[in-house]
Order: sequence, then structure tokens, then C-alpha cells
Amino acid sequence: MVDILANLKLVQQKITEVALRCGRQPGSVQLLVVTKTIPVEQVAMIINAGVDSLGESRVQELLKKQQQFPGIKWHFIGHLQTNKVKQIIDKVFLIHALDRWSLAETINRFALAKKLRVNVLIQVNISGETAKYGLAPAKVAEFIAAVAKLPGISVQGLMTMAPLVKNQEQVRGIFKALKMMRQKLITDWPNLKILSMGMSNDFEVAVEEGADIVRVGSTIFH
Repeated sequence: MVDILANLKLVQQKITEVALRCGRQPGSVQLLVVTKTIPVEQVAMIINAGVDSLGESRVQELLKKQQQFPGIKWHFIGHLQTNKVKQIIDKVFLIHALDRWSLAETINRFALAKKLRVNVLIQVNISGETAKYGLAPAKVAEFIAAVAKLPGISVQGLMTMAPLVKNQEQVRGIFKALKMMRQKLITDWPNLKILSMGMSNDFEVAVEEGADIVRVGSTIFH
């Protein structure tokens, strides 16, 4: 049987150890526990252990869990369809995957209707994989400039997903490239404070390369 709380503690310890090794404050790296497909009983265990930020990639699952755990900061980390925006616009703390103009327009429209300013991250397809969503790196600056003019959206940073590989070292360059991109963009957009990168198989390298949020699910629950 999986010891979820032991796994959670181990991930937290690894994040702390890596951060300290890199001269970073452990508290500067947020563990976002991904609870997609995880039953509510196990979600409750994580919350009772002190976790207050959870990530979901399906709208219906997020809405169901958000009703049961309203005090949690819910992050939407999946590919968000425009026809689902209205359902979650006032339910989420941060949308991790703004990846196209049509989605930006839709978020802005519903945010203004609710008198909200919605926090988002721009998803960047650093690896160039055709199967992944996200903007090509060359288009990011122009996209942020356009989104920055939308009053219902606040761009908080960048997000990327690395290829799934056995050796973490193979994806170090992906995370390094996103950090360098942020360093260039932050001169014009000082609010780009968040790098969301790194998941169960590569979060340690992501922390070494400057991740502010790591998204970990399977390492904890499976």
C-alpha cells in the first residue's frame, strides 16, 4: 500500500535539500500537489498534512473538489478549452497554461464580467514538441505585450513542460532556457515572478534551475 504522507514528506525534503544546495531559500519553491484522478479521501489526507495548494487539469474534477475543499488555492494546470473558462473563472488561484490569444480574450471577457483580474502563466513550448501545447519561444514577448493590455488578466510568469525522459539531466536545458527567457522579459514586465516547471520525474533539476512552482502528483500518490 502506498504511504502517501511519507511520499509527500520525502518530496518536501528533496525540494528543501535541493534549494539549500543551490543557495535558495526552501520557502521560495512551492510544491503544487497535483490531484487529478485522485479520490477525495486521499486529497483530504494531503490537506490535513498542511498542503494548501492543489492542481487539477480537468474542469469538472476541479469544480467537484473545489466544492468539497473550498479553502484550498486551486490551480488549473491543464489545457483549458475556451468553452470551459466561465465555469472556473472565479474558482482558481492561478491558470498555468495560457497558450493562445482566443483563450486570453475569453478569460478577459469573463473576468471583467465578474470584476476580477485573473492570474495566469504563459505556457511556452521550449522543447518544440508537436504533441505539446504552448507558444513558440520566439512569439512569447509579442504575446505578453498583447495580453498585458487586457485589464482582466495579470500575467504572473511562465510555465513549461519538459519531455518525459529517464535521466533528469536530459531536460536541464529546457528549464535553463525558460529561466533565461524570464530574465530577458522581466526588464519590460517586472511582474513575471513565477516559473512553473518540473514534475514528478524532473522536479529536482527544475528547482536547481530556478523553478518557483513544481507540479508533483504521481510521486506522491502512486
